[in-house]
Amino acid sequence: MRGYITIPKSVPCRSCKYCGSRPIIALSGKDGYVVKCPTNSSHYQTAVGLIDIDDWNVHNIPTNEFEPENDQLV
Repeated sequence: MRGYITIPKSVPCRSCKYCGSRPIIALSGKDGYVVKCPTNSSHYQTAVGLIDIDDWNVHNIPTNEFEPENDQLV
């Protein structure tokens, strides 16, 4: 078992605003699930609980460019 579920393309879900990856649904212990970026755990993820794609979409509003990560700032 992979430990995560890919979100079907038929579900309207925004890409990660930092890297452009489509999010995944991951089991978070015994407490519930999180919607998170599959490439980097430091990117935004929803609170543990029910699957909240609406919260993910609110926090990942698309911009013209991806936002730089703090460790990549010059």
